[in-house]
Amino acid sequence: MSEAVLSQILTSLADLKATQQLLSDKVDKIQADTVLSKEDHLLRKVDHYHNSPGQSDSDGDTVVSPTFVSESNDDVAASVYTDKPVITTYPGQKGIKPSKLNWGEATPQARGPIVVSRLASSINVRNAIGAYGGPYSIYRSLAVAMGDLPANHKPNFEHTQPPITIHQQPQWSDPSKIVSMDPFGHLTSQYYKAEIEKGLDIRPSIAITRAHMIVPELQAEVNNGGLKVDGKVMVNEAGELNVHKAAVDPVWYLPGVAERLKVEEDLLRRALFENTGGMYPELITRPDLKVFLPPIGGLTCYIFGNHELLSDPKTRVTVRVHDECNGSDVFGSDICTCRPYLVYGMKECIKEAQNGGVGLIVYFRKEGRALGEVTKYLVYNARKRGGDSAAKYFQRTENVAGVKDMRFQALMPDVLHWLGVTKIDRFMSMSNMKHDAIIDAGIKILERVPIPDDLIPPDSKVEMDAKIAAGYFTTGHIPDADELCRTVGRGWQEFHQ
Repeated sequence: MSEAVLSQILTSLADLKATQQLLSDKVDKIQADTVLSKEDHLLRKVDHYHNSPGQSDSDGDTVVSPTFVSESNDDVAASVYTDKPVITTYPGQKGIKPSKLNWGEATPQARGPIVVSRLASSINVRNAIGAYGGPYSIYRSLAVAMGDLPANHKPNFEHTQPPITIHQQPQWSDPSKIVSMDPFGHLTSQYYKAEIEKGLDIRPSIAITRAHMIVPELQAEVNNGGLKVDGKVMVNEAGELNVHKAAVDPVWYLPGVAERLKVEEDLLRRALFENTGGMYPELITRPDLKVFLPPIGGLTCYIFGNHELLSDPKTRVTVRVHDECNGSDVFGSDICTCRPYLVYGMKECIKEAQNGGVGLIVYFRKEGRALGEVTKYLVYNARKRGGDSAAKYFQRTENVAGVKDMRFQALMPDVLHWLGVTKIDRFMSMSNMKHDAIIDAGIKILERVPIPDDLIPPDSKVEMDAKIAAGYFTTGHIPDADELCRTVGRGWQEFHQ
């Protein structure tokens, strides 16, 4: 067979495949249109948008936020979901009119609420992909399936408002500064009260509270004089701490996330779609939806001292950004420095607050360098069976995970922008990735503080030397290749003596 004939056959096959895909897409769209048309008739009762200048949908038509017709309990009982599952939707599809969402606007009203619920009251006007609650949406699904939770349950937000005011910062309306969280997410039930009362399912992505904490190592510091009792931060001789804390669920503005990670938005969407098992087809079919609530853990801020001073450039601020390590943080594993460094960071934050400054701990759910605990334990096994040396520390991780680290700290500084931090006087971290991300975000770091040598557990010396050699900050010696080979961890046989 000649090359020309072969080329012609391949071209014909490619054309046939493209035509088949086009027909398949049209069938999917017709089926989805039919489902949504029935849903409009049987369920909801969302008024069509009224035209208003300055707010465009995917067709270029001007629209505003929807108004809602009240519904009876009988209507809800008849059908919570659409009569058939809506697998995906398309821009401009019949019945699909996303509520306005203008990321980076200076006011919550101009920005608009983030609507991600797939309940019948919201599915036509959804303007975001994903689900409220991140990974906990799966547990909510189980509760609904088992009948423990009504699928159309709407939270009662009475008395849930923050006990402190996080004042709006200029960074909130800069779409390049905050791309991974909703800066208005802590006051959703207040900003969008009218929309919620009309039936739209809108939920907070940030909650703020105050609490007392007791940490054994810090109690010991009080007893030995390392920390003083001031009645404000360190409340009493029992070592009780007075803190404010904020829990933040991730809310990603995809164009901004793509820019921050230096990738194309289309590629980011495809990677998210493929590597979540195709859970969110609208990442592909709805390029007009720019916001995604990913199924990952969020973060928690612990604030020591006056939170309002975090944005004051004249006030000293001590910060530790910490990535979750369940084994060390909670259960005291000595193979890493995570808990010792975390507690040391807390101690320095307390002292800063007692001296008139502010201390801030930011705790991210990125277990095992965002590789997960299963992967982390597999790496531990490979390290201990293959000879645990600093020289092979990162190689063991790459052999299992394919990368050294998947935390990718580029999104991390957003929470600092949300709190108005423009300067960090003491940064309690040796991580070059965290340092560089904060500097790239335009936040100054005046001093980097390494963990003291006497707080480093012996078996974590492997990790510490490997990281210092790879670029971690230190005020001491940087080990060379020969020294990394000589730095070895405890073998498994030593565990059972």
